[in-house]
Amino acid sequence: MAIKSHKNGFGFATKSLHWVMALLILSAFTIGWYMDFLPLGMAKLEWMSRHKSLGVTILTLTILRIVWRLCEPTPQALSPHKLERGAAKLGHLGLYGVMIAMPLSGWMMSSAANFPVSVFGLFTLPNLVGPDKELFETLRTVHWALSWTIVVLVGTHIAAALKHHFIDRDATLRRMLPGSGSDAPSRPSTRKQKESSL
Repeated sequence: MAIKSHKNGFGFATKSLHWVMALLILSAFTIGWYMDFLPLGMAKLEWMSRHKSLGVTILTLTILRIVWRLCEPTPQALSPHKLERGAAKLGHLGLYGVMIAMPLSGWMMSSAANFPVSVFGLFTLPNLVGPDKELFETLRTVHWALSWTIVVLVGTHIAAALKHHFIDRDATLRRMLPGSGSDAPSRPSTRKQKESSL
């Protein structure tokens, strides 16, 4: 399997980043949801630390993925519909934006609460803002809103992939699956095959 993507499929690096980030986002959201139900104490602080560490990792990988995407060709979209291709681009831009904004809002929220962000106990990030209770409350609301925004965007992303696979019957989903060849061919739907044979 090629490391870099090409016009017909995604390379190993892009696929790896995609699925690792998907797992990290799911883990960060699950931990964030779980720790909200915990009473203030050592257990909650430990889960908060893990949540922050995952957030910083997601932020770093998002930046890396953007840089990598700019350095390699983007596979051709398989949808014949211009509106659908445009919506896909907007959806991807939205995901990138939220994957940057959400960790940053969490980092700023911790800074405003005067709690340093330790990354897996290896190093501590500098505070982005000074202690500010009012700013902390605002950022907590922003962080909460962004968390549900990413749920909607990821849900839409999954629904679109399933639509391509089961309705359009093209290779959009298959060419991003781990272990699939980067040359996965486009497979037109049965309906389109019938239409082209008429």
